[in-house]
Amino acid sequence: MSTILILVGFLGFLIGLIQPYSKKISKVNSLAITSIAVTMIFTGVMLAPPVESANAVSSPKYENIAKDTTAKQKSSEKNEKKQVQSKAEKAKQKKALETTIDRIKQENSELALLDYSGTQTIEVNHNEPTFTKADLSLANKAWEKYGDLDSLNRATYAEAMLNKSLMPTGERGDISKVKPTGWHNKKLGKSYLYNRSHLIGYTLSGENDNWKNLITGTAQLNNPEMLRHEMDIKTYLEKNKKNYVRYSVTPVFRGDELLARGVHMMAKSINSDAINFNVYIFNVQDGVTLNYADGTSQTDKESETAQQKEAEKQAELQAQQAAAEAQRQQQEQEQQQLQQQQAATSTGGGQEYVDANGNGLIKGSKNGIYHLPGSEYYSRTTNPAAWFKTIEEAEQAGYRAPR
Repeated sequence: MSTILILVGFLGFLIGLIQPYSKKISKVNSLAITSIAVTMIFTGVMLAPPVESANAVSSPKYENIAKDTTAKQKSSEKNEKKQVQSKAEKAKQKKALETTIDRIKQENSELALLDYSGTQTIEVNHNEPTFTKADLSLANKAWEKYGDLDSLNRATYAEAMLNKSLMPTGERGDISKVKPTGWHNKKLGKSYLYNRSHLIGYTLSGENDNWKNLITGTAQLNNPEMLRHEMDIKTYLEKNKKNYVRYSVTPVFRGDELLARGVHMMAKSINSDAINFNVYIFNVQDGVTLNYADGTSQTDKESETAQQKEAEKQAELQAQQAAAEAQRQQQEQEQQQLQQQQAATSTGGGQEYVDANGNGLIKGSKNGIYHLPGSEYYSRTTNPAAWFKTIEEAEQAGYRAPR
C-alpha cells in the first residue's frame, strides 16, 4: 500500500513539472507525455524486484522455508552430536573390555583352587554377572573377541555381544585337525572321554575350527552342562533380531596344567532379565580320574586293574624278599654248623653228644651223612640208620659231615 502512495506522489510531481510547458505543447502531446510517464512508472514498478515487507516474511511460504532450514540445521547438529557420542561410547566399551578381562582373570585364579566335590556346576557371585554398564553398551552392536593363545598354547578367553546376526546359516565343518592342550582322548563305551569344546558354541557364533575358541573338555562338561546354558541363549536370540546378550566364557587352568580345571561362564541379556547367570563348571567325568597336568586319565576299571597289578607286584616282591631272607638264614646256620664241626674236629672229635641215659644223639642218615643236634637237617632225619656219641665215632663208621 505504501508503494502505491509513493508512485502516485511521484506521478503528481511529474505532472507539476510538465504544466509550465503545457501552453507551448498541444493538449494532445501533453496527454501523450503524461501517458508515457505513467506507463514507464508502472512498468518500472512491475519489473523492479519485490521489496519484502514484514507481512511478506510472515507469509506461510516463507515460514515453511525458514522452518525447513532450521530443522535441517538442528538435525545436522543432532546427528553430529550422536556421532561424537557414539565414538565415545564405542571407545568406552573397548576400554571396559580390557578391565573386564583383567577382573575375570583374578576371579579365575580363585576358582582354579577349587576341587570338585560332587556338584559339577556351581554359582559364582550368587549367580549375578559382574558386567559393568559399559560392558552392556550396544555402541558396537554385535561383536566377538577371542584372546590369543598363551605361552603353553592354551586358549585364554572369549568375549562377545551376541545377536542373531552372528549365528551361522550353514552346517558346521570338520574340526578334527584341532588338538587343544591336554588332548589324550579315549573310548568310554560307545562314546569318547573328551570333546573339542567351544568356549562360545558354534550355534551362537559361527566360529568352528578357531584354535582360540577350543579347549579339551569332557563329554560331561560339554553336554549337558555347557549346552543347556547355550540353548537358553540361542532360544532367546532367535525370538527377535533386536535381542542381544553379553557373553563371557573363560577356561580355568591351575598353574601350568594343560587340561582346564573348569569353565567360567557369564551372560546377561540387554534390557531384559531373560538371560542372567554367572556359573563355574568343573571339567570332570564320572567314573574317570583325570590327570590335569597333561590330560591323561584312568577309568575306575583301569584304576582297579592297576591297583590289583600293583598289589600282585608287591606280594611277589615280598615273597622274593622272604625267600632271600630264608636263604640267608639257612646259609648262616650251615656256616655255624660247619664251624661247630670244624671246632669239634680240631679238638679230636672227642665231644660227646648224649642224652641223660648216655645214648648217642648224633644221627647217621641212610645217605652216609651225620647230623649234630641243633643242625638244620637234624630234625628232618626222622629214621636214622645209626646213632653216634661223637663225630670221630661217626666218621670212623664211614659217615661224613653235611656240605
